[in-house]
Amino acid sequence: MRIHGDAVRVGVHSGQQYTTFAEALKLWRTAEELGYDWVSLFDHFRPPMGGPAGPCFEGMSLLSALAARTSRIRCAVLVSAVTWRHPALAAAAAATIDHVSDGRLEFGMGAAGADLAYGQYGIPFPSAGTRLDMLDEACRVMRALWTGGPATFAGQHFRLEDAHLQPRPLQQRLPLVIGGEGERRMLRIVAEHADIWNTLAGTPDTYRHKVRKLAEHAAVVGRDPGTIRQSVTFRAILAEDERQALERKERLLERVGPDSPVWPEYLVFGTPEQCVERLRPYLDLGVRDFLLGARPPVDWQTLDLFARHVAPALRAHPAG
Repeated sequence: MRIHGDAVRVGVHSGQQYTTFAEALKLWRTAEELGYDWVSLFDHFRPPMGGPAGPCFEGMSLLSALAARTSRIRCAVLVSAVTWRHPALAAAAAATIDHVSDGRLEFGMGAAGADLAYGQYGIPFPSAGTRLDMLDEACRVMRALWTGGPATFAGQHFRLEDAHLQPRPLQQRLPLVIGGEGERRMLRIVAEHADIWNTLAGTPDTYRHKVRKLAEHAAVVGRDPGTIRQSVTFRAILAEDERQALERKERLLERVGPDSPVWPEYLVFGTPEQCVERLRPYLDLGVRDFLLGARPPVDWQTLDLFARHVAPALRAHPAG
């Protein structure tokens, strides 16, 4: 059975490139007030999109603080890099935040991507293959600690010996989100370990291909792919009419430039109705979590229009 069933959820992927805690808290509380189901931070220290000296709060400690100051919305990290912490430490932090949030945590893991902290702080950045090996082992370590003990594990990168984690998470099964889309290794790890699979939306045709590849890996490991909840992240600029949305797109173009890495994340520049039409193919492909990117400076108009007009249309879509 898929975690959270077939209900459609809408969320905000907020990031934390702020200079004050109050700014981050405002977004999280606003998302909760607007009726979003889910809100997340990322786990970068020095994200490239902010430049070498840009602001960025530490993700895990900020997540705990924000979880303590919200009451209903699901709280997540999307995703924690396997290079930052031993997975036993990540498992312990996740269990603690699950208690702080009264059982609202969804914990994301990934194989780590570009981050200026590796160079600035001298943190090792292994090859992609090594990081994927580390991710596979980390998922095993974390689940073993979350579900019981004592746990013993002997991997190439991580080891446990009669290891305990108390208190365990409040949730009987703490949802493990895995972010990534590499067809050969990453989707195999998703098939084996993930409760929720997250990736950028991309195009429907590209996403359909990834879903097929995930199903192939699931068959190899003996798992029903229908038990893996599908989640996509994207960005949008919404307005009451398309002309206003395109004008705001032009202002964004002036600010970030045409070569900015943010552009592939944008799925629509238009009205809420156009946004619904762009997202319907993903519903038909099995997506049940739609996560709207809202990095600072926050686009409050899009956040509001998505909650009031797009989210109800997505939630009304029949399961299937």
